[in-house]
Amino acid sequence: PKDATFTLTGGTPSVVPSVTGDKINWPKTLEKLPALFTAAGPQRSAEAVYDRIEPEFTTKAAEDLGITEPMGEFTTSGFTGPSGVNIRLVAQEVNGAVVKPGEVFSLNNHTGPRTAAEGYVESGIINHGRPDKAVGGGISQFATTLYNAAYFAGLEDVAHTEHSYYISRYPAAREATVFDGVIDLQFRNNTPKGIYIQAFADSSQVTVRIWGTKTVEVESITGERTRPTEPQTVRVPAGEDCIASDGAPGFTISDTRVITDIATGREISRTTRTVKYDPVPIVK
Repeated sequence: PKDATFTLTGGTPSVVPSVTGDKINWPKTLEKLPALFTAAGPQRSAEAVYDRIEPEFTTKAAEDLGITEPMGEFTTSGFTGPSGVNIRLVAQEVNGAVVKPGEVFSLNNHTGPRTAAEGYVESGIINHGRPDKAVGGGISQFATTLYNAAYFAGLEDVAHTEHSYYISRYPAAREATVFDGVIDLQFRNNTPKGIYIQAFADSSQVTVRIWGTKTVEVESITGERTRPTEPQTVRVPAGEDCIASDGAPGFTISDTRVITDIATGREISRTTRTVKYDPVPIVK
């Protein structure tokens, strides 16, 4: 049997029908075996007996998920080179993911380890508060894009962690980082219908679009930057481990997500998250 799946046709998701399978029923098939042993002539064969096996995820179940329209979308840009390799690869892995009602999507669980064996390359990361490099670097840009798509789709935030210091190409207090086995991005499909994740990237930008049945509007209200902190200077011996940085001040900022019902205009929830960004050290 083959489960039903989804594909993008004409820019929108459509159901690829499930297929009923066939499985040999060995007890019924072998009932004929004693007669074949004693049969005369060259024809000593019999047809196998098959049972029909229904798929676990049927065409109707897929159609009932109500994956028909965009719920939330977000795009980030500004990456190049090795980061782009990793971002395009993780986008390919996540593209097409289906999350049923009540299920939690985990980025780390979905992709598994993001190592060189899977095609990931060395790129920039943040390590102990300063720039560094590691295999799989740059994935946080995809995590931020996915987080914002889920944010504007009104999905439930289960787990996410901001960067230790602010990266200007991301929205302040509305971004996420990940690290294999340690830091994950998770959200729950808290709707009565299913969702389908579309993800794609080119040489400089990545987009995540979440499809489903849209019932809410989401507004992001970003507060003012407060409590600025000045960077310190760090001196590192020259070599591959030394990545120079001009530094940047740290600050504290809040983001408020307001979710309202499309049909009635009634406010469903208002949630504020406050984030403290460390200053980016001046690395010499």
